[in-house]
Amino acid sequence: MSGGKLDGRVALVTGASRGIGRAVAKRFAEEGAHLILIARTQGALEELDDEIQALGGHATLVPTDLIDYSKIDEMGAAVFQRYGRLDILVGNAAMLGILGPLGHTDPALWEQTVALNLTANWRLIRSFDPLLRQSEAGRALFVTSGAAHGAVPYWGAYATTKAALEVMVKIYAAEVAKTAVRVNLVDPGVIRTAMRAEAFPGEDPMTLKPPEDIAQVFVDLASPGETRNGQVVSAG
Repeated sequence: MSGGKLDGRVALVTGASRGIGRAVAKRFAEEGAHLILIARTQGALEELDDEIQALGGHATLVPTDLIDYSKIDEMGAAVFQRYGRLDILVGNAAMLGILGPLGHTDPALWEQTVALNLTANWRLIRSFDPLLRQSEAGRALFVTSGAAHGAVPYWGAYATTKAALEVMVKIYAAEVAKTAVRVNLVDPGVIRTAMRAEAFPGEDPMTLKPPEDIAQVFVDLASPGETRNGQVVSAG
């Protein structure tokens, strides 16, 4: 679609096949962005692509596991070859891990949670920072959580990775402060997602806001006129 806030801008969204990532991808399409959609499940990406095409949008699908870090580097090279820049990066993919005492956490699961929630986002920054700088108004957005604050018992792996993500992203924002790139975090609040259902299985999901209700916050932060940098923006 043309005439939108993101018309002609190239946007990469991770964790795009469901939940917040899916809602953001559709809103970006409505605002005219060309999308590069990352998720592990090809079938879910293809379903989303059908919906985006129905909106008049265009998407490139990249089914991949972000823990395979070499794939992130390959994506950076491919985006450079095709577009020469990246206008918008949305680091949304994450996993809950497990809720339980720190001393009982399986080491392999801990490492997997850190790998996806933290290290993969650093690899995205490492790969796409040069391309964001090539944009006239590069925008990087990362999804955080209220769990990053308050030291709630039994949320060890997830909360630790989100707290570390916030510090890392704020450092990146400070490093690009004198460029045209703007970097922020979004705290979505309590949203109806599969991860929320995993954490609170007894909760009625229909009492929660759907992801579509907060997608506009991402559009605003991804827009060329956005001036905020290094902030945690509440979408609740």
